[in-house]
Amino acid sequence: MSHAQPVWRKALAEGLGTGLLVTVVVGSGIAAAKLSPSDVGLQLLENSFATALGLAVLILTFGPISGAHFNPVVSAVDWWLGRRTGTGLTAQDVSAYIPAQIVGGIGGAILANLMYGEAAVSWSATHRSAGHLYLGETVATAGLILLIFTLAATGRAQLAPLAVGAYIGAAYWFTSSTSFANPAVTIGRAFSDTFAGIAPSSVPGFAAFQIIGAIVGTALVAILFPSAGAAADDVVTPHTETTAGASS
Repeated sequence: MSHAQPVWRKALAEGLGTGLLVTVVVGSGIAAAKLSPSDVGLQLLENSFATALGLAVLILTFGPISGAHFNPVVSAVDWWLGRRTGTGLTAQDVSAYIPAQIVGGIGGAILANLMYGEAAVSWSATHRSAGHLYLGETVATAGLILLIFTLAATGRAQLAPLAVGAYIGAAYWFTSSTSFANPAVTIGRAFSDTFAGIAPSSVPGFAAFQIIGAIVGTALVAILFPSAGAAADDVVTPHTETTAGASS
């Protein structure tokens, strides 16, 4: 991949993108609870719809700079698959992306809390610690990895904003866990005791099974698309330097 973009700029894009994603998730959850206080199904519909649209917009916004991973497991898999062909993220990129994503996720939750007049930090009391929820996270994360790297391997990464947004929106409904599928977002959501929150004690379990899901997804990609690593530059969306002034 082109390295014209300095690492700090790519990491900044990842931090901002992940933060705003968590702001969308938490903020729309707070709004949904206020607007539809007696209908949890409608709350979930409002939350998932806003998240699907917001994620698509954020991929379009930050994708040209960093690829718009917004997810530590996506970044780790991108490095893993691309390392043999010299494509995708470098180890230096990954070491910058992941902390930026986590810090961004926390900041995004704080921003959502403040916008709705909540305390900046209110630890979530929503416990999500059960085997069926862990299975849901495994399925959600494996599916996300398979989708993203399939799009790249088959030359359709330009569809990622629509496809990834649609997948996450759907996975809110077909997975028992409502598809966090992202350790950075999971950590961020622990900072808000609102509709989209997760208790801090539940975070390690969710993150562990997200990693397991990423491993499963990576194995499926390797079996179905053995040359997927060569397309790691296009994950989540193409981000080589093609626009005027991009290397400034």
